[in-house]
Amino acid sequence: MPISELARVRVGPYYTNTREGLRLAQRLLSRQKKDMRQIVMITDGKPSALTLDDGRIYKNAFGLDPLVVSETLHEVARCRRNGILINTFMLAQDYGLISFVQKVTEICRGKAYFTTPYTLGQYLLMDYMKKKVKHVH
Repeated sequence: MPISELARVRVGPYYTNTREGLRLAQRLLSRQKKDMRQIVMITDGKPSALTLDDGRIYKNAFGLDPLVVSETLHEVARCRRNGILINTFMLAQDYGLISFVQKVTEICRGKAYFTTPYTLGQYLLMDYMKKKVKHVH
């Protein structure tokens, strides 16, 4: 899709295939010959879907499914091996989602910005590169 249409994209409810998004981003970034390649992930949902090897979509909208989380984290590790940084903006306060984003950030040594749709101006910045946490207002 053209980048100009990205802001108007609508998707169905409940399912987020984070691994497939990371795969697509890696394919796009592999075509670029830049020193710094990064993925900016903005999410308010947990990874809840997975494209299986046969093309079927496995979905589980309830809780953090161990299979989906595991496969998604493997893809995060692949990004790191390929020299791709992932910075995440998390628009939720659910403990499980925060834990997932912290793990993504730890694996890829990126940054995580935690906020809600109501408090975008005040967020918590986690920086595993500098091993520090600070409040940004």
